[in-house]
Amino acid sequence: MQEPTPLVLEISKQDKSLKMSLFKREELVSTLRHYSSCHVHLPDLNKLCQEMTSILNKARSRGSLDPELIRQLSKTGQLLWDQLLTRQVKEKLRSAPISDLILTIDEELINIPWELLYDGRNFLCLNFNLGRLIRTGGDFSPPQYRSASGSLKMLILANPTNDLRSAYLEGTGIKNLFDRRRNNVRIDFKSTRIDRFYVKKNFCDYDIVHFAGHCEYEPHDQKHNGWVLNDGRFSVSDIMSMGESSSLPTLVFSNACHSAQGQAGLIEEDYQEKNYSLAQAFLFSGVRHYIGSIRKIEDPVSLAFSREFYGQVISGRTVGESVRLARLKLIKEYGISAIHWTSYLLYGDPNFSLFTRKHAARGTRLKAGLLLNKRQLLRYLPLGIFAFCAVIFSMLISTFNPGSYYLFFKAEASFRKGDNRQVIALASRILSKDPGFLAASSLMGDTYQRLGEKEQSLKYYFDYALNSERKNDLRNQASAYLKIGWQDYLYGEYDRAAGFYQKALALAKESGDKLNEAIAMRKSALLYMDKSDFAIALELLTKACEINRERQDDPEHRYNLACDYFDLGLLFANREDLSAAKDFYHKSRAIFEGLKLKTELSDYYFNLGEIYLSEKEFYRAMSSYQAGLEIDEAQGNKMNLAGDYNMIAQLYVEMDDLKAAEDYFKRSVKASKELECPPLLAEASYNLGLLYKKTGRRTLARESLRQAQEIYRRIDPLSCEEVKTELMGL
Repeated sequence: MQEPTPLVLEISKQDKSLKMSLFKREELVSTLRHYSSCHVHLPDLNKLCQEMTSILNKARSRGSLDPELIRQLSKTGQLLWDQLLTRQVKEKLRSAPISDLILTIDEELINIPWELLYDGRNFLCLNFNLGRLIRTGGDFSPPQYRSASGSLKMLILANPTNDLRSAYLEGTGIKNLFDRRRNNVRIDFKSTRIDRFYVKKNFCDYDIVHFAGHCEYEPHDQKHNGWVLNDGRFSVSDIMSMGESSSLPTLVFSNACHSAQGQAGLIEEDYQEKNYSLAQAFLFSGVRHYIGSIRKIEDPVSLAFSREFYGQVISGRTVGESVRLARLKLIKEYGISAIHWTSYLLYGDPNFSLFTRKHAARGTRLKAGLLLNKRQLLRYLPLGIFAFCAVIFSMLISTFNPGSYYLFFKAEASFRKGDNRQVIALASRILSKDPGFLAASSLMGDTYQRLGEKEQSLKYYFDYALNSERKNDLRNQASAYLKIGWQDYLYGEYDRAAGFYQKALALAKESGDKLNEAIAMRKSALLYMDKSDFAIALELLTKACEINRERQDDPEHRYNLACDYFDLGLLFANREDLSAAKDFYHKSRAIFEGLKLKTELSDYYFNLGEIYLSEKEFYRAMSSYQAGLEIDEAQGNKMNLAGDYNMIAQLYVEMDDLKAAEDYFKRSVKASKELECPPLLAEASYNLGLLYKKTGRRTLARESLRQAQEIYRRIDPLSCEEVKTELMGL
């Protein structure tokens, strides 16, 4: 699904009015752009800003407001919304989807708490991924921006004055987060006795700098504002002097608190100006994105915000979205009355991403292509559910025909053995005598899906759905919709799949069918995972787990609990928490083995092998892949095999056996073409094209990459852009 285009809100001050325009960033080149104006009464505006500060300062010692003060915060924010924005701008903002909002304002407008404007339903910083860009006067040379590189470097400066244990824990927590979830970022961690010389000498060597410590401000001389180090301040003057000759980091996160002891936790009326003085120095010197705190943050909250922010950044989200999601994380954990979520400001373009969103696990797509494959492999895992439910279906919903039962039992046994042609022969005999035998239609659909015969599979799934509807059997009708949605998902029809999942969920809730309700949530979670919306995916999987765990004495629910665990493993693998991923994969395997199931383990072996690959344990990865491959070959599972070949090829690339890698990529391309499966063919063609590019065969590389581009143009615009970038490099 294509991401919403970033919005730009330009506001400039002219005498006693504000002139503004809201437009999509792609419209920047337009010859004409409409502006609107509103009159502002400056004394009233200043009074509202002071009132906002006063409300925030009434927070109790742990940073929380009484309900009445939260209501006052909303009312003051709504007055600012009403007075600062024109009707046209307000209407556009209210109807716009959640997206990146670039607030471009004059320097005279920085003291306004734009993030806390309230539209009657929500605050602006919770509705949008908001970042500030400031227009300023005066002459200054354009900064030297740091160029992007494949491998990033990060410096963590934690507790430089050795009096903030929480800052040290924050730094170590962030370091551990990166260590577990990214292998292409070099982390340097520095704590206690950090002096000005060390920071000035090393600051420009890094792409990301995180500071956790004290910050001090001089009321009459802003050039001395800065971070408090062991031997003094790393000040605005120091920052500006470095920017004259070097490229500064791309992102600076100053998670600093005021070190003055008198009124700890309070913010002053000019807090925006003080925060901006440090942000301005970094931005003018070449830092693209600056995040700063406007008040002292309670220790666990500061760590929670920074961990959530970096976790989202690692997964490939934009800087602005990561800040918004970190705010929401604090609201979820501490409540909206705990005003810590109001305390962070982002200066810079909120639409910027440090890491590739869809394939965030490795530095290059040639090494990262496995992520799509593991999602595709996962799509086949739930097919085995029929092994448990088929007999129950047949007993409950078929016509009472002992001959049909006997044939069905044989067909089911043949399905487990992988004798697909025998399944089709036996199930066809059942349906010729009894077209309303629902379990036989379902089994036929599963078998043809395994064989990659899409049209035949859908035919039987729709027969299953129609006959269930005629019998007013809501449970089987929901099951049929889930299977149809799954088929659409396999072939890249994601919107259609989502529609069928929603229909199934509605039917399951209507009939009190907890099994299909849980399956529908689990399958929907995969759609959100594909969009890297891990928070919603995790919520859905957690709910599915709760349903199945409570009913795990029933083999069908226990089977689906194993599937839930497997999908949770996939989610954590995508977020590069490999330890958690392994735990959930092993839990799923334990249940499958306890149920004496073997065929369901193919995906377990391949996804576990991928983790071994991430850990550079090539022998263990290959051993795991081979175990999964043997299962798929024994089952004649052509859909799985097309993905298997691609993953094995990726492993050979890592092992630098490019000849073997090419052979397996070609197998994957051939199998995908025979299946006429766009997602599998696009991925295999893309990876083969990258291999050709790596080995200098430019003509073959263009041919494969263009084939992938054509498919992705229809089903995945984000991947299409990645392919386009590779083609431009040829």
